[in-house]
Amino acid sequence: QVQLVESGGGSVQAGGSLRLSCVASGLTFSGYTMAWFRQVPGQEREFVTVISWTGGYTSYADSVKGRFTISRDNAKNTVYLQMHSLQPEDTAVYLCAARERYRAGQYDYWGQGTQVTVSS
Repeated sequence: QVQLVESGGGSVQAGGSLRLSCVASGLTFSGYTMAWFRQVPGQEREFVTVISWTGGYTSYADSVKGRFTISRDNAKNTVYLQMHSLQPEDTAVYLCAARERYRAGQYDYWGQGTQVTVSS
């Protein structure tokens, strides 16, 4: 049974930083592309960033480029999202997702999410 468990969310003031983690189990982590999405109630889920199975490729949404960094540790089955210069518009539930490395399109597995709240 595949599980993705996020942690590290919380409440911070604008300009602050947080580091999210997502621990995967039940899959061969090194064979999966990993991504972070975020969702605000009543809005569509928004892509934030993705990292390839080797970690050699990353991509970011324009809204977070230069402020957020994705990384992974395949030995620990964990993907991270380091967030700096947080702004109120970054407030959302952050979810990690996994997709088998040779596939494209929709992600295969999702976590439950961790809440990030940024106050002005």
